[in-house]
Amino acid sequence: MSGNQSRADSVQSRRVTWEGCSVLLDINDGDRLVFSRLTENSTLKIGKKNYSLRPLIGCPFGSLFQVEYGAEGSKLSRLLESAEVSNIQENGDYQPVEEHRDNRELVDNNKAQSLSGEDIEELRRQGATGDKIIEALIANSATFEKKTAFSQEKYRLKKQKKYAPRVLLRRPVARSICETYFTKYPARIGFMRVDTLSLLLSMANVAANSDILVVDMVGGLLTGAVAERMGGSGYVCNMYLESSPYPMDIVRMFNFSDEICKRIVRTSLSDLCSVQNDPSEQMGHDVSVTANASDEQMCSHETLTEPAVMEEIAPPSQNEISKCKIPKAGDKASQETIDLWKANGFSSLIVAAPELDTWNTVKDLMPHLSHSAPFAIYHQYVQPLATCMHNLQIEKMAVGLQISEPWLREYQVLPSRTHPCMQMSAFGGYILSGVKICNPEST
Repeated sequence: MSGNQSRADSVQSRRVTWEGCSVLLDINDGDRLVFSRLTENSTLKIGKKNYSLRPLIGCPFGSLFQVEYGAEGSKLSRLLESAEVSNIQENGDYQPVEEHRDNRELVDNNKAQSLSGEDIEELRRQGATGDKIIEALIANSATFEKKTAFSQEKYRLKKQKKYAPRVLLRRPVARSICETYFTKYPARIGFMRVDTLSLLLSMANVAANSDILVVDMVGGLLTGAVAERMGGSGYVCNMYLESSPYPMDIVRMFNFSDEICKRIVRTSLSDLCSVQNDPSEQMGHDVSVTANASDEQMCSHETLTEPAVMEEIAPPSQNEISKCKIPKAGDKASQETIDLWKANGFSSLIVAAPELDTWNTVKDLMPHLSHSAPFAIYHQYVQPLATCMHNLQIEKMAVGLQISEPWLREYQVLPSRTHPCMQMSAFGGYILSGVKICNPEST
C-alpha cells in the first residue's frame, strides 16, 4: 500500500497530467474556460461535437491541442513543440512596418469568398487539416490581399477558431481558478478579484508552519489558496459559525496531495469555545469521528466541480471514481489539535463571509488569535468593514487598522497595439487589516 501511495505522490509531483487529475481547459485563447477531471471517458464539447480528453493524459501542463480532421473523424491532437516555439519566435521577431493599405474600399456583401460550404466539407472528408482549410479560404478570398496586416491577422484568427479550434491545458492554481470564476460566476466567490485574493494572503502573513484560521464562504477558494501557499506545513482551519460546515468544493480543483489535504481541517466555533471533555468521553468521541470520516470517504462520490461550471463535461462513471479517487480535504480537526489552538491561539485570521455580520464574526474570533497576530477581512462593500473598524478601535482590540481598496488595470500587450484593455473590472471589494493586541482592561 505504501508503494502505491509513493508512486501516486511521485506522479502528482510531476508537471504532467495523470488520470483523475483536475485541469483547466482554455478554449480558443480564453473564449471558453472549462474545468474537467481527466478520465478515460471524459469528453469536451466544442461546437456541436464531443471530443475525448484521453490524449491529454500524460501531457505537460501548458500543452496546446488542436482539433484535427482525418479519415476516422476529428480528434484533439497535441501541437508539436517546434511549431509552438516557431510561433513564439515569429511573434517575438515582429518588426513594425509602415502600413499603406486601408479597408475603406472593402464591401461586406458575402461575395468575396468563392469556397462554398460543400467544398469545405469535401476537404474535411479528404482528411485536410484545419490549417489547410484556412489556407484554402485565404487563397479563395478576393479581398484578403487588400486588407491591412491587422485585418488579415484578425481574419486568420477568426477562421482558426472555427475550423481549427485550440485547447490550452492549464494547471488549476489559485490565480487561474480565481480568474475563471471571477469571469464566469463572480457571485460564487463573493466578487473577489485575483489581486484582492493576493492582498488577503499577504496582509494575513500566510506562510509555512502557520496555523491559519479561515472563515470561507466563497466556495473554498480562500481555503485552497491558503493551503497552496503553505505547501503542506502548518494547518488551515476552516471554521464555521453555524450548525453545518460551509461548502468548499473549489478545494478539489487544486490537485492537492494527501499530505496537504490532511492539513486542511474543519471545526465549529462552539467546539473551539467548549471546555475539554472527560478523557473517556473524548476517546469515544474520537473513535466515532474517525469512523464517520472513514465512512464519508468511502461513500463520497461527488463530482469534481460544480454542475454549472461542468455543464459541458460528461460525469465520470462509478468505476472511474473508484479507480482515480481524489484525496479528501476538510475532515474534522482532532481534539488534540483543538486543545493546542486553545492554548496557543492561531497565527493569523482571514475572513471572507459576505453573508455574515462582520463585526459580530470578528468579535467572536479575535479571542482565538495569539497576541500580535495579523488579520484580514474581505467584504464586497465598505460599510460593514467601516463599522467593524470603528468597534475594534473603541474596544482597543487591534492596532494598525486600515481599509484598503485594491486597484488593478489590465493591459493588452501586442506589437504596436499596447494599451489598457477596453473592458476591465472597476471594483475589487475592500479589505480591513490590522494586528491583534492584548487589552489589559478587558482581561
